[in-house]
Amino acid sequence: MDKFEINDFLKKSVLMGASDVHLKVDEHPVIRKDGRIIKIDMPKLNDENIENIINVLAPKTIKNKINTVFDIDFSYELPGISRFRVNLSQQLGKSALVIRNIPYKIKSLEELNLPVSMEQFAQYNNGLVIVTGPTGCGKSTTLACLIDYINTNYPKHIVTIEDPVEFIFTNKKSIISQRQVGVDTPSFHEGVKYALRQDPDVILIGEIRDRETIESALKASETGHLVFATLHTNDAVQTINRIVNLFDPQDRQYIRNQISSTLRGTIAQKLLNKKNSDGRVPALEILVSTPTVKDFIEKDELEQIYSLVKKGSFNEMITMNMSLLKLVQNEIITKDEAINASENKIELQQMLRGVYHGTAEDGGV
Repeated sequence: MDKFEINDFLKKSVLMGASDVHLKVDEHPVIRKDGRIIKIDMPKLNDENIENIINVLAPKTIKNKINTVFDIDFSYELPGISRFRVNLSQQLGKSALVIRNIPYKIKSLEELNLPVSMEQFAQYNNGLVIVTGPTGCGKSTTLACLIDYINTNYPKHIVTIEDPVEFIFTNKKSIISQRQVGVDTPSFHEGVKYALRQDPDVILIGEIRDRETIESALKASETGHLVFATLHTNDAVQTINRIVNLFDPQDRQYIRNQISSTLRGTIAQKLLNKKNSDGRVPALEILVSTPTVKDFIEKDELEQIYSLVKKGSFNEMITMNMSLLKLVQNEIITKDEAINASENKIELQQMLRGVYHGTAEDGGV
């Protein structure tokens, strides 16, 4: 095939509203839009195409590593178009790239269809806030929104530790230092450790991957800093379990005590396809760490937390199923879309039946 012009392809993918681009040897170029994989009607890519793409995208600082590592992440920018997060990997001995579109504009909570109540997490002076969910659910976008809210409203020093740096912030009321793992700091936990010596008020940890990073995050939140982080779990209770289970059994009660005293809340997020239009909408599970929640964490009665969130809307807490139900009621997503996204499908089906049965009776049908 003719030479594949990666910059032209990325420009077109941004115009099409693609969130991701997939490129690998012996395959047609592929994009993901609104969560759906779409094959592009172009010739299959060959080894030379992929090699040229890597030469264009990869920064000089990592070009000597490309042949000695199996996976590597880096950033790329098309000025005036967008920034991109690039993952280069090997599949059956051949190179493959997945390129995530990172828009310049950081959207507000309202623009992201997120509840204004989430501002409460950006208004704390200390503690730990965790955003969870599967890959591609908008965790980074939500965190960028919360960081930008602080940047707009408060005079603080914000330090981000990311792999790689995604959204680029411009100083407003705050000053922001953005550090990239592998370039500016060797690891997430080292980045947090040294961030504590850089006079921060707020620390953003791109991803908690290991015990050392959560230990650093808990220490930072205990010592008067507001810490935001992401984790790959599906709900609030799983998030707490996942953190506790990173530690040896004899250390877990101590960690529960630490979490109960520092956790401000968790936000579990999924992106779902809208019913009657292009685009996706978030469904959320929001847990706010009230005194009762803290008590349940300390006592290892995590199942009680879910019951608590279901009972009331105080502090704007909501379960994922309650969020899905609201989206169906408001005719934003279909019932099938909601059920597919639910971790507790039987409960959601019962909730949906109850709503529609009640609606029929109320209407005298």
